[in-house]
Amino acid sequence: MTRLIVGPFNRVEGDLEVTLDVADGRVRAAHVNSPMYRGFEQILCGKAPHDALVYVPRICGICSVSQSVAAAQALADLAGVAMPANGRHVTNAILAIENLADHLTHFYLFFMPDFARAAYAGRAWHGEAVARFTADRGEQVRQAIAARQRWFELLGTLAGKWPHTQGLEPGGSTRAVEPAERTRLLARVREFRGFLERELFGGTPLEAFDALASEEALWAWHAAQPARGDFRLFLSAMLDPALAALGPGPGRYLSYGAYPRPEGGHAFAAGVWDAALRQLQPLDTAAIREDATHAWLSDAGGPRHPSEGLTQPEADKPGAYTWNKAPRLSGQVVETGAIARQLAAGHPLVHDAVARHGGTVFTRVLARVLELARVVPLIEAWLQALQPQQPYCEAARLPADGEGMGLNEAARGSLGHWVSVRGGRIANYQIVAPTSWNFSPRDAGGTPGALEQALVGAPVREGEDTPVAVQHIVRSFDPCMVCTVH
Repeated sequence: MTRLIVGPFNRVEGDLEVTLDVADGRVRAAHVNSPMYRGFEQILCGKAPHDALVYVPRICGICSVSQSVAAAQALADLAGVAMPANGRHVTNAILAIENLADHLTHFYLFFMPDFARAAYAGRAWHGEAVARFTADRGEQVRQAIAARQRWFELLGTLAGKWPHTQGLEPGGSTRAVEPAERTRLLARVREFRGFLERELFGGTPLEAFDALASEEALWAWHAAQPARGDFRLFLSAMLDPALAALGPGPGRYLSYGAYPRPEGGHAFAAGVWDAALRQLQPLDTAAIREDATHAWLSDAGGPRHPSEGLTQPEADKPGAYTWNKAPRLSGQVVETGAIARQLAAGHPLVHDAVARHGGTVFTRVLARVLELARVVPLIEAWLQALQPQQPYCEAARLPADGEGMGLNEAARGSLGHWVSVRGGRIANYQIVAPTSWNFSPRDAGGTPGALEQALVGAPVREGEDTPVAVQHIVRSFDPCMVCTVH
C-alpha cells in the first residue's frame, strides 16, 4: 500500500487536496481535505439580519446568486412573506442564468480539457479533443467563453450586475422589467439557445434532446452524426467502458426542489431518490445533521441540525483532516447535483442511465448537460409570463426574534441557509453547501462521504502523481470548495 497526496487541483473553484491509499494500481481508500477556512458563519453573527444579503454573495465568485437566493428565502421564511408572481419568475430566471453559466463553464473549461491529455493519445477521438478542448487554446473553449460572457449580460438588466448581485430581496426582485427590455432579454436567450443547439448538441433543438427518453435513444442520437457537436464527442469517450463506469456514488440523491412556481411546487421536484428501491422518497429537512467528528471544528454535542449548528474552529483537533463537516440525511450519505435534480424530476433518460450505470462520471455529466437543454426553455417561459404593471417585490418586515430556513438548488446541488435572530441581530447562521454534501469527510461511524466512496477503485497508472481517472471523478462533481469552507 502506498499513499499519494493529490492537490492542489487546477480547474477547481477553491482549494482541494485528496489523500489516496493505493494498492495494485487501484485506490483503496480516499480522504478529501478542504484545507482553507473562511468563517462567514462567524462573520454574520451579531449583524442585522438584512446584512446577510450583502455578506453571503461574497462567499463565492461563481455561484454568488445561489447564496443570495438562499439567504433571501431564509429571511422570507423568518418574515413570513411570499413573493409576487413577477418576483418569483425573475428570481428563478436570475438563478437559472447563473446555474446554466456554471454548467457551461464546467463542461468546456473544467471537465473536457482532461480528454486532451497525452494519456489518451491513440484514442480515435483524441485529436478532436485536443483541437476543441485544450485548456486556454481549444477552439470550442474560446467559443464557450464568448458565449458565457454574452449570457451574463442578461444579469445586467435583470439584477444590476454579476457577481454579488444585490437586486434580490426576501419579497422578490427589486428590478422591474419593461416590455421593451423583455424583448431584448428574450433575444439574448435565443442567442444562447443557438450556441447550445449548434455547438453543444450539433444541430439538435433543445426540446428534441430533452425528449430523448432512454439511453438507447441517446446512443442512436450519437450514432446518427458521431462527429457533430461537442456532447457527442464526450459520448464517444464514454464508449470506453472503463470511463463510463468511473466514480460510482452512494446511490441516494438529494434535491431540495428547483425553481419554485408561484402556484406552488417546483419546476424540478424535491425529494430523495433511492436507487436501490428506484423510488422517490419525501424530503424531511428535520433529518439533516452535520457531523464534525473529522473536521477541524468542535463536535461538542454530537451531530447537530443546522438550525442548532456550531461552527467553532479547533485547528489541532486529533483525528480531523478537513474544514468541512459531514452532512448526513437520516444518518445516510447522499449525493446532490444535477443528477439528483433530474432523478427527483423523473426524467426518463437519467433514470434509465442511472439504472444501468449508477451515479458515475458519465451520468453526472449527462444530467448536467441535459439541464442546459431543459432550463433554457423555462427561462423563456418565465420572461414571457411577466405581467406589466404588476408588483415584483413585497415589503418584508423582519421580526426581532425568530428562525428562518432557505433552501434552493444551486448548479452543484442542494444549498441550505438557516438563520436564528434574537433581539434584532443574527444569533446563529449556518450554511450547508452542495459540495459540503458531496465532499464530506467520514462521520462518527467512519462512513466515507460521497466523493471518498466514488474514488475507491479508481485506476492509478504507473508513474501517475495526479491520476487522470481521479481528476475525472473529482471534476464530475464540479466542486466549489470556497462554498464548502464558507
